[in-house]
Amino acid sequence: MNIVAHYFLLYVDSPATSANFYSRLLGKPPVELNPTFALFILDNGVKLGLWSRHTVEPAAQVTGGGGEVGFSVADNAAVNALHDQWVALGASIIQSPTTLDFGYTFVAQDLDGHRLRVFCLSD
Repeated sequence: MNIVAHYFLLYVDSPATSANFYSRLLGKPPVELNPTFALFILDNGVKLGLWSRHTVEPAAQVTGGGGEVGFSVADNAAVNALHDQWVALGASIIQSPTTLDFGYTFVAQDLDGHRLRVFCLSD
């Protein structure tokens, strides 16, 4: 059996507020938006869903910060460019661009504490 992850869900306090935040970061509007859910389709086809933590079933036991959503970019210059863009948009940066053992990276945090890592892998 071949199982491939194409869909990620984040539990958020307000899908509309979070959709506005992600629209600015991703440079695109959600393809679906209602009071309890918002959906983005990324350029590679992966779907990012924002589900109200108040209505998800079964009820979520944890909220943001326990994992990361990773965004791979082509090179270190793209990491820096995205960092500067996200800072200008008001994103909370919890790790400035730095080199780690896997590559060059920075980490932002969304309104619900979900960690968003942008990175370029080392050769």
